[in-house]
Amino acid sequence: MKWIKKGLIYGPDGDSWWAQRWALQPTPFLRADGVIRVFVGLRTRQGVSRVGFVDVSADNPAEVIGFSREPALDIGVPGAFDENGVVPCAVVEREGQLYLYYAGYQLGQKVKFYVFGGLAVTADGGATFQRYSRVPICDRTDDELFFRVIHTMMYEGGLWRAWYGAGSEYTVQDGKQLPKYNIRYAEAHDGVELSRVGRPYVIKHDGRYKMFYSAGTAARGYRLAYADSDNGITWERKDAEVGIEVSPSGWDSQMQAYPSIVMYKDKVYLFYNGNNYGEEGFGYAELEHW
Repeated sequence: MKWIKKGLIYGPDGDSWWAQRWALQPTPFLRADGVIRVFVGLRTRQGVSRVGFVDVSADNPAEVIGFSREPALDIGVPGAFDENGVVPCAVVEREGQLYLYYAGYQLGQKVKFYVFGGLAVTADGGATFQRYSRVPICDRTDDELFFRVIHTMMYEGGLWRAWYGAGSEYTVQDGKQLPKYNIRYAEAHDGVELSRVGRPYVIKHDGRYKMFYSAGTAARGYRLAYADSDNGITWERKDAEVGIEVSPSGWDSQMQAYPSIVMYKDKVYLFYNGNNYGEEGFGYAELEHW
């Protein structure tokens, strides 16, 4: 696999009341009109993120067509699981509506934060979303105490299949708490309620499942990674075959994280964040060959 880097696409200019810094977790949706609507988490200077979007051309994703002037999804009410930030994770079309699976953040006292998965729905193409529920659809379990968030939802064989990040542990490095995530799999007959069995983004190509995610340690920043599978449940890790690395300098020279994939005509695009989890925004690369 080899990717050709195309560069940074978009980062907020700081003039908006709600979109001042970062463009977290680019989550694309290919529309029928040849526009890719990329949902992102846009932060205030205080670090509170809201979901917005950037529209780019599917023929040339470097061309920004437009972007949201107001939040497509705002933070939750005080005390809710998503009171301190919402970030997009996956978006799927279902019965004429878009289902947005998102991460909701709540600050902790003895641990840094909690993050669980919410669901919002729209019938206007993603300009505005309404919450399916004010509580998480992907809540904590005994094995997933602090984090549980869906990152890919795929409808296949009459079943909704979910790949999600979860965990119950922080590690401490230089006095800072760092979350420790695992990638897990679950099923949902209705696309909402999961069976109780990093950011994984899964596609199916040539009969095989391909997972793109980010992996890192305290000593080494996040890098993009790759695994494949014949059933979507048992995976073979092939990080060395991901075909893209950090740049010698610039916006993705220290980190690459939160990958997502769009296949359009004969092209395959990889959207991702760079240094400091997307502080400068998000960019993309185009597949040269599998």
